[in-house]
Order: sequence, then structure tokens, then C-alpha cells
Amino acid sequence: MGSERVEMRKRQMQVHQEAAASVLQAHHRMGNTPTNASNACCFCWCCCCSCSCLTVRSDDAIQSTTYDRRTEGIISCDDSPKPTLDDARSWSMSFERLMKSAAGRCCFRQYLRTEFSEENMMFWLVCEELKKETNKTVVEDKVRQIYEDYVSILSPKEVSLDSRVREVINHNMLEPTSHTFDDAQQQIYTLMQRDSYPRYINSQAYTDLLESLAEPPPQP
Repeated sequence: MGSERVEMRKRQMQVHQEAAASVLQAHHRMGNTPTNASNACCFCWCCCCSCSCLTVRSDDAIQSTTYDRRTEGIISCDDSPKPTLDDARSWSMSFERLMKSAAGRCCFRQYLRTEFSEENMMFWLVCEELKKETNKTVVEDKVRQIYEDYVSILSPKEVSLDSRVREVINHNMLEPTSHTFDDAQQQIYTLMQRDSYPRYINSQAYTDLLESLAEPPPQP
């Protein structure tokens, strides 16, 4: 189990390096190259040399509470509407179509769980929720929580982000907003699009879903 996750991480790292390059090129084209926070700690919320992120947290209760807060407000796959056959078929046309469908996101998330990369979808979802928040105090709290859950190197749910994006995050942490993780969210989106999405569309799980939706309803 552990070796499978390590291999999956290695493959994702190769893909997200390509994704990072494409995001950076897009920023250059728009003349929006981010400023590096050269004095900031690479993984720190407070961006100081004595950051608390260097303290190993061994308390399992902390991680459990963190996980509960992380999933708060995100729709459960069990609560997602069942897709129609046409809806499910449309997911193979583009990753964008899949991600715009609540049922598509949930089915894809279940597949990511089998690849030990569900945290990618969870991170993307919490970033979407963050963008809807307008209360500054709540935004700052959510930004800190997202960082601890998905960006910190100590988190079991850490997502794969390159050093450039981490520097952007550290810079944004100086003045947290609902768009603090935009670059990171885009990089993870591109990672899923290039890495996991093609495998999902060609997977037995997706084939079985289409077949189950194509079956005629049982006779009364």
C-alpha cells in the first residue's frame, strides 16, 4: 500500500512539474509574474524564521479535528444527484465538463481515492468554497486551515506543489484573501487533468458507471 502511494506521488510530481511550467508561461503572457517572498519561510503560515510548522505535531486528535474541519461545507458524494447517462458520457469529452458536474466531481473523487490522491480534489473543492467567502475574519481562518491541511509538509493530505507556487502562497499569506491559493488550485487542477483524468476515463470504474446507467430500470 505504501509503495503504491510513493509511486503515485512520483508520477504526479513529474506531471505537476509540466503543469507548473504551463501556469508560469500563462502568467508571463499576461504580465502577471508573482513577486517572490524571498524572506519568507517556505512552508510557514506566519512567514517567519521561528514558525510553528517546524514543530512536529504527534497528537492524533489534532489531525482528526483538522480533517473534520477540512471537509465541513463540502457536499458528500452520497448527497450528490445521480448522473444521467448523457451527463456521464459527456465527462469523456473534457475535464472541464466533468468538473462542472457535481456528480462528476464525486465519481472522480471516488476514483482518486483508489489512487491515493483524493486530497487533490478535496483541495480544489475547499479553494472553491474559500472564493465564496466575504468575511475577512472567516477568510483568514479558512486560509490558515487550508494551509495546515493541504500545503504544510507535515500534513498527511499534503498536495504536490512546486517551489514557485509555494513562494506565491507565502507571499499571499502576508495579506490573506479568498484568492490566496488561486495559483495552487490551478496547478492541482492541471495535475488532475493531465494525470488522473485520462486514467479515469479509461478505467473500469467509469465503464461500469456507464453500463449501470444504460441498464433499463427494473420492471415494477
